[in-house]
Amino acid sequence: MVKVNIIGAGLAGCEAAYQLLKRGVEVNLYDIKPNKFTEAHKNPNFAELVCSNSLKSLDSSNAKGLLKQELLMLDSLLLKCAYETRVDAGGALAVDREKFAALVTKKLKEFNNLNFISEEVEKIDTNIPTIIATGPLTTNKLLNGLKLVIENDSLYFFDAMSPIVSFDSLDKENYFIQDRYQKGNNDYINCPMTKQEYDLFYNELINAESVELKDFENKKVFEGCMPVEVMAKRGEKALLFGPLKPVGLIDPKTDKRPYAVVQLRKENNTGNMYNLVGFQTNLKFLEQKRVFSLIPALKNADFIRYGEMHKNTFINAPNNLNETYQLKKYPNIFIAGQFSGVEGYVESISSGLYAGINMYRHINNMEPLILPNFTAVGGLSYYIVNSDPKHFQPMNMNFGVIMSNIGLQKCKNKLELVENSLNYIKSIKNAV
Repeated sequence: MVKVNIIGAGLAGCEAAYQLLKRGVEVNLYDIKPNKFTEAHKNPNFAELVCSNSLKSLDSSNAKGLLKQELLMLDSLLLKCAYETRVDAGGALAVDREKFAALVTKKLKEFNNLNFISEEVEKIDTNIPTIIATGPLTTNKLLNGLKLVIENDSLYFFDAMSPIVSFDSLDKENYFIQDRYQKGNNDYINCPMTKQEYDLFYNELINAESVELKDFENKKVFEGCMPVEVMAKRGEKALLFGPLKPVGLIDPKTDKRPYAVVQLRKENNTGNMYNLVGFQTNLKFLEQKRVFSLIPALKNADFIRYGEMHKNTFINAPNNLNETYQLKKYPNIFIAGQFSGVEGYVESISSGLYAGINMYRHINNMEPLILPNFTAVGGLSYYIVNSDPKHFQPMNMNFGVIMSNIGLQKCKNKLELVENSLNYIKSIKNAV
């Protein structure tokens, strides 16, 4: 049996490894950890979640929820681990990131056909079946090596992490617990602000000092992980339609909808740490403490982790990949995860699963598995490889990326699309 190299033990790399390992393939899994860490990684285990602990919606009528349902039907190890380590988060799938990473690591290391190698890979041998899943922080040495196999220069933009605060340090008089529209299990802490409080916060936020990004020239920012201060500079009310939107919430003190609301979400099961939802930031640490403490409920907050920004590297998928995440020019090489041009945790898992299954089929001279573009897994890969290469940007899962004849104008059509997608995956899952 041919051995497969997988470079990167993140979400995509781990999922791809599992798909190969369970089919009996010997896998060499490479990662620089724990011998070396990037600027954003701290956990020595596999599958470390860096930006948030949320894997987004569980509702299968939502595109992200549909993607999860398909992955579970296709036996995704990482989705199963996420459910085993989940924390309360209303209608979303959020996990205890430490337990999640530990569980994924444990499950993979139970396979006798896994060889884990803590080593920085610098070159790619196109004669060896390889899945590259090095993520947004691909090392410069590997990027230089990849220039020999990738048609176009890699691009980059930036991701940012939200701060985490201690629950015990929150001001109980200035928050209430509630889910939007009363949907969920009251898993969110809501920190209301009056117009006067918001105006003060807003003005301090847009004038606060940020960390200078010296090392990178092209400072593109992905919309889904935009720093809160960058969003604020788009207009005084931009945040009120974004992370501070008050819709669906009623402050029990006033029995009215607040002017603005900052939401906090559990970081772990014990509930002693909460992250600021949508507050990815690149402000200097002291500025974060000063500005975010203007939120009344956070006036005495103990910041366990401050937000930070980091580089996110990805390839030009339309010029380089086919629908199975396989390089057009070098069929032994697959690229999965955020480096392939998908954006998001579950999206990365999806690409790893799809690449892993198709690598198995490739090394066994089988026809590739091409999932229809009306499925979430297939639709996501179809979208990124058929986008305009001149304006390519990473994409996360939404119904807009799913190409079908159903149409998405009406709710019933979305439900029909979901039904068709799940029925198709159900019909082929045992043959995959």
